[in-house]
Amino acid sequence: MSELKKLTLTDLIKEKEKYKVKADVTEDLYLSRLDASITIRKPERSLCMESFEMVNDQNQAEKADAFMVYNIVVEPNLKDAKLQQEFGCVEPIDIVEKIFEIGEITQIAKAGLELAGYSAGVDKVKDLKN
Repeated sequence: MSELKKLTLTDLIKEKEKYKVKADVTEDLYLSRLDASITIRKPERSLCMESFEMVNDQNQAEKADAFMVYNIVVEPNLKDAKLQQEFGCVEPIDIVEKIFEIGEITQIAKAGLELAGYSAGVDKVKDLKN
């Protein structure tokens, strides 16, 4: 195994554009059941924190993933009033469960959190060396 590169101040300064956290990051996800793709946007920190708080609240835990999906899917626009009316939504967030299966909702929410750096791309060096 080759030696792991250590990130230095020189690297950060020299290639600052490469290392800057980007706010408006999107990703397309393919849903085989729908044979179509959707576009999600990286969630802001406040949205992630609100979703995590919902998970820890037994009265809201089951809606946390749907809340995340409702707020990160940008195409199609789940917040469109006509769409929600056509699907008979009582609450705006209801559209998520009317379009996506429960497992899809979880996977979409997870993909959004990964875009924000949660549970993706960070490994302990000692684990990599073993």
